[in-house]
Amino acid sequence: MSSPDPNPTTATTSNPLRLPPVTTPVTSVAPGLTPKRLFRMLAIAEAITWTVLITALIMRATLGLDWAVLVGGSIHGFVFLAYAFTAALVGVNQRWPFGLIVLGVAFAIVPYATIPFEVWLLRRDKLDGPWRREATDHPADGNVINRMLHWFLARPLLLTVAAVLGIAALFVVLLLIGPPGGRD
Repeated sequence: MSSPDPNPTTATTSNPLRLPPVTTPVTSVAPGLTPKRLFRMLAIAEAITWTVLITALIMRATLGLDWAVLVGGSIHGFVFLAYAFTAALVGVNQRWPFGLIVLGVAFAIVPYATIPFEVWLLRRDKLDGPWRREATDHPADGNVINRMLHWFLARPLLLTVAAVLGIAALFVVLLLIGPPGGRD
C-alpha cells in the first residue's frame, strides 16, 4: 500500500502520475546557447552565405543563371540581417561600446570579415559571460535598452519569435525596395 500524498493539492484527479508541480520558469529555449555560441553560429553562417552569393554571381556571369543570384542573394540577405541583429543583441548584452556594435554590423558588409572579427572578440574576452536576464547595480542597467534586453531575455521564446518576425518583415520591405545596386 502506498503512503498518502503529502501534498493535498496534487490530488490524483489533477495529477494522476503524482509528478512534482513545475515551479521553475523556462529560462532558455536552448540552454547551451550562450552569447558566444550564438555569435559564432551567425558569424560563420554569414561567411558561408557570402560563398553562396559569390558562387551565384559566378553562375550568372558564366552560365547566365539569373535565378541563382535571386536565391543566393536572398539567403545571404536574410542571414546578413540575422547576423546584424545578433551583433546588436550580443553587443548590448556584453556591454560593448556603441562603436563596437556598429563595427560588428559593418564587418558583415566585407566578405568573410565576420570570422576574423569573432576571433578578435574572443581574444579580448568580449564574448565571455552569460545572458544578462536580470538587472544589476551597473549604471547601464537602468536605461531603456538594457531594461528591454532583460525583459526579452527572461522570455527567450518571445525574443526568438519577435526576432524572426522582425527580421522577416525587414527582409520583405528590403525586397520590395529592390536589390542592392538596383534592378537590371
